[in-house]
Amino acid sequence: MTDADRRIAHLDMDAFYASVELLSRPELADRPVAIGGAGDPSARGVVTTANYAARRFGIRSGMALRRARELCPDCVFLPADFDRYRSVSRTFKAAVIEIAPVMEDRGIDEIYLDLGDVAGVELERGAVLGRRLKAAVRAATGLTCSIGIAPNKQLAKLASDMDKPDGLTIIEHGDLESRIWPLAVRRINGIGPKAEAKLTTLGIRTIGELAAAPPTLLHANFGARYASFLREAAHGRDDRPVVTDSEPVSFSRETTVETDLHLRRDRQAVAAILARLCQGLAEDLARRGYVGRTIGIKLRYDDFRHVTRETTCPVACADAATIRRVAFGCLARAPQTRRIRLVGVRMGKLARAGEAANADATPTRVGENLDLFQAPE
Repeated sequence: MTDADRRIAHLDMDAFYASVELLSRPELADRPVAIGGAGDPSARGVVTTANYAARRFGIRSGMALRRARELCPDCVFLPADFDRYRSVSRTFKAAVIEIAPVMEDRGIDEIYLDLGDVAGVELERGAVLGRRLKAAVRAATGLTCSIGIAPNKQLAKLASDMDKPDGLTIIEHGDLESRIWPLAVRRINGIGPKAEAKLTTLGIRTIGELAAAPPTLLHANFGARYASFLREAAHGRDDRPVVTDSEPVSFSRETTVETDLHLRRDRQAVAAILARLCQGLAEDLARRGYVGRTIGIKLRYDDFRHVTRETTCPVACADAATIRRVAFGCLARAPQTRRIRLVGVRMGKLARAGEAANADATPTRVGENLDLFQAPE
């Protein structure tokens, strides 16, 4: 099936966590509201999400709660209630699949829908169906969502973000030059801060400039695979199907530390935290019946920069001892000169236990600087 034959929708709930909280606090509807931590802006923690009134002050997901309070002293901070968010998530998805049953679940607050076989999709380029979906979500939850409808997933996701909140945006390939190419490259799903910064150094700031960039330039700076993705995305090409039943890509555990810890001076405390995370990750893998080959760590430093290190092992594993050993080897390869505020561990390249394919893996050396961090037995 070509793009010309497809109608894909991306549905994204508007400021989901904050909007769920406001259902039971209508008096806060016009106030800036941020969700995160225990709802105490003086405590350690980060903003999980913020409503649109708070975003106008510059408050964003991942921002330290204390910084958010500095930007908006009148902001209302509320603790997260993930059980409630998951319940509302199930409710809106159940309402949607009554209309469009081919759904790809992309998380608690967003989904893709294949509208190709849904009755009425041809009306107003899908806008009639889009309004019906939005009405169903509102009737089931009392919340608004934004929907983008396009010939493929990449364009649909771009479209859903173009008229938030409560938006409905239709994009065709003929709209690329006028509506997509003027957008900043970071709007493409798959271009993160590092790639954006590198593109900026190359004089590429908009999607249109990316589309016009010489393939050799992108290949030289990003490698063949990612350069190909950049070119395809900039030209609005994406042949990925809507996947209704997918396997997890990875499992992870992470925690924000109570007090900033220095990787050298506080290595025993850091080691204890990482060992606990590795044990929890091993339990998650066992409970879900997975093994994996790529083990990595994530650190957030006190200046909010992130660093990751990972190792791909020759044989898939899921036991806590192996995860600890490899994770501590990764930790030893991270910069040791700053204090940290978050530690995480991740297992990727998953396979079902008993079905793991262990061939063609070249392990990264993990024994560097192990005198700094020894995994507890």
